[in-house]
Amino acid sequence: AEAAELRARLRAVRHTVLVLSGKGGVGKSTFSALLAHGLAADETKQVALLDIDICGPSIPKMMGLEGEQVHQSGSGWSPVYVEENLGVMSVGFLLSSPDDAVIWRGPKKNGLIKQFLRDVDWGEVDYLIVDTPPGTSDEHLSIVQYLSATHIDGAVIVTTPQEVSLQDVRKEINFCRKVKLPIIGVVENMSGFVCPKCKNESQIFPPTTGGAEKMCQNMNVSLLGKVPLDPQIGKSCDRGQSFLAEAPESPATLSYRNIIQRVQEYCEQHQLQEEKIM
Repeated sequence: AEAAELRARLRAVRHTVLVLSGKGGVGKSTFSALLAHGLAADETKQVALLDIDICGPSIPKMMGLEGEQVHQSGSGWSPVYVEENLGVMSVGFLLSSPDDAVIWRGPKKNGLIKQFLRDVDWGEVDYLIVDTPPGTSDEHLSIVQYLSATHIDGAVIVTTPQEVSLQDVRKEINFCRKVKLPIIGVVENMSGFVCPKCKNESQIFPPTTGGAEKMCQNMNVSLLGKVPLDPQIGKSCDRGQSFLAEAPESPATLSYRNIIQRVQEYCEQHQLQEEKIM
């Protein structure tokens, strides 16, 4: 009955992409926000961004929606809209203050994730992007289990170049394989920094073990791209603006656009394969 309920609610969602990382602080929420902005740049596409980072919901701030509240209608909770074709849902909208701590055990977190999927009136959606917390625990198992009632196109895994990050990301790749979650590919974030004045490149996080590229070769997964550091990304996120729109000529924007295109191509290919099987 539960699976049927979720299927009914999510039947109009064409593509679902999870954004994962074993490590905190690698820019996963930033990537999720910019992936949603990039996909929604095509006004013919309807995009939804679901934030299931229950204890650290940063999506409302990044999307310029801090202080917004969720509204209830006859058909369920209404997402908060950035643009007409970009809706967002986060536990951040349910807190009385952005500084409130969410001190919950696993079952309560799982209940809220289920509620987000079952009770939010997403409507017709081309892409549902799910931003997850770091790790491989309750929230990840719950979202994969609940979405298995419908379908998931796959996961994008975000890392930074240094071994401390890659170590946790390998665990995330193995998690995906254990729960049979397809891996779209890996994004290496904070991959070098080009000085805007002298144009010299510095490795702020040196890839001592070969970075994401070497890890992807060893683990047989795709490297979707490398995003260089750009101080403007942090500033745009703090202001709740789209970095892609604010810095269209930045090397980081060009890298993001290539990655977003590859994610789109993967999703379309995945849909064709599913249609063939059916």
